[in-house]
Amino acid sequence: MKASGRTHKLRGSLLSRYLLIIVAALLFLPVMMTATFVGYGVFSALTREGPPDEYAPYSSITKLEKMWHQEALDLLGKPPEAINERMRQLSSEYSLAGMFWVDSHGKTRLSLTPEDPELQKQVEGDALPAQWSAAEAVAFMKKSTELNPLAIVAFVGDRAEAGEGFMVMQIPDALRDEESIDGLSSWYLIVLVLFFAGFIVVSLLFFIGIRTRLLRLQTAMSFTGGAGIPKPVTSGGRTDEIGRLEEAFNTMVTELTASRSREAEEEGLRKRLVSDLSHDLRTPLTVIRTHLHVLGKESLSPRGQESLELMDERIAGLSVLIENLLSYNLLSSGKITLKLERRDVLRLLRESAAAWYPLWEKEGFQVDIDLEGEPLYWTIDESWFRRILDNLFQNILRHARCGLYVGIALEVRDSRPVIVVSDHGKGMMSNSDSKGAGLGLSIVELLLKRMELEWTVDSSEQGTSIVISQRRGKI
Repeated sequence: MKASGRTHKLRGSLLSRYLLIIVAALLFLPVMMTATFVGYGVFSALTREGPPDEYAPYSSITKLEKMWHQEALDLLGKPPEAINERMRQLSSEYSLAGMFWVDSHGKTRLSLTPEDPELQKQVEGDALPAQWSAAEAVAFMKKSTELNPLAIVAFVGDRAEAGEGFMVMQIPDALRDEESIDGLSSWYLIVLVLFFAGFIVVSLLFFIGIRTRLLRLQTAMSFTGGAGIPKPVTSGGRTDEIGRLEEAFNTMVTELTASRSREAEEEGLRKRLVSDLSHDLRTPLTVIRTHLHVLGKESLSPRGQESLELMDERIAGLSVLIENLLSYNLLSSGKITLKLERRDVLRLLRESAAAWYPLWEKEGFQVDIDLEGEPLYWTIDESWFRRILDNLFQNILRHARCGLYVGIALEVRDSRPVIVVSDHGKGMMSNSDSKGAGLGLSIVELLLKRMELEWTVDSSEQGTSIVISQRRGKI
C-alpha cells in the first residue's frame, strides 16, 4: 500500500510531469525528422517543376564520372588527333558541359565550351593556361571538386603512369540539381526551429502555471481577514507538490479558525464567570465588614482586637482584588468607553497625592513631591486616570513598605515632560508578604494604552521607578 501511494505521488509530481515533457520532446525528434523528409518530398513533388530534359544527362555526377574515366581508358595510346576527335564527339553529346585536355608535355591541346552563352560564361570564368606546369596541374586536380563549374578529371589511359596527360569535363552549376538539397535543409531548419520554439513555449507555460499557483498561495498567506486568519485557497484538486501544499494550508486555516472560535468562546465564558463571581462576592464581603465593624465596638481582649484588625485588613485587600478583577474584565472586554478630555494632569496628581498623604504619613513613609511648573495638559479620562494613580500608590503601600519612601515628580526626558512615580522597595522581582495577582498593574497598562499614553518600569533591589508620558507624535 505504501509503495502504491508513493507511485501515485510520483505520477502526480511536478518533476514527473516536466520529465514527461522532456522525454516526449526527445522521442519526437526522430519522428519529426522522418516527417520532415516525407513532407518535403511530397511538397516538392506537388509544387516544384522538374529540370529541362536537356539537363537530364547531367543529373547524376556519379554516372558522368564513370563515363569520363571509361573514355579516358579507351583513349590510351591514341594519337592527339584521335583524342581531339573523340573529345568533339563527346562535346556534341554533352553540349552544355565544357571539356579540355592536356597532353603529356603540359600543353592545352583542345578546349571546348558549352553552346549556351550563359553556361559558356561560367566555364570561361577560369582562364586555362596554354602551358601547364606541374604545380598548376597538381593544384587544379586538388581543387577539382571545389571548382565552379565542377570539374571531373581523369588521366588519359585512366592512370597517371600512362604519362599521356589528363582530360577534364566541366559541369556548370546550373546543370546540377542541388535545389532539392538546399530546400530540404532550409525546410528542416525551419521545422527544427519551430520544434524548439514549441518546446520552449510548453516549458514556459508549465513554469508560468507553477508560478501563478505559488503567487496565489503567497497572497493568501500574506493577506488575512478581519480575525487575523488567512483565507483558504482554491486547490483545484491537483495531487502534485503545490496541490498538497495548498491542501495543508487549507487544513491549517480550518484548524486556526476552529481554534480561534473555541478561544473566543472560552474567553467569553471566563469573562462572564469573573463578572458573576465579582458581583456575587461583593454582597457577602460587605455584610462581613459591617459585622466586623459592629464587633469592633464590643469589649474585646487585646489579642481579639488584633485578630479583628487583621481580618478587616485582609477583607479590605480582598475587596480591592475583586474590584480590580471586575475592572480588568470590563476593560479587556471593551465594555467600558473612556471619556477622553483635555485635562491638567499635574492638578490631578496633586489632588490624588493629597488624598493618599495621610495614609502614607500614618505608615511612616517619607513623601517627596515635586510637581511645580506650568499646567501639563494631556487627553485623558479623568476618573480612570485617578484610578491609575490609585493603583500605583496602592502598589507602593502594599509591596514597597520596607522602603518607606514615595516619590512623585515632574521631569523632562528626551525633551518631553514625564511623570515619575518611585519607591525604595525591594523591586518587583522580590517576594512580598502582600504579593497579589498583578491585576493592579495590568489595569494600569490597559488604561494607559486606551489613553494613548506610554509607560516604562525600571525595577531593581534599590527600588522601582515608573515613568508615564504621552506617546510620541501626540505632543
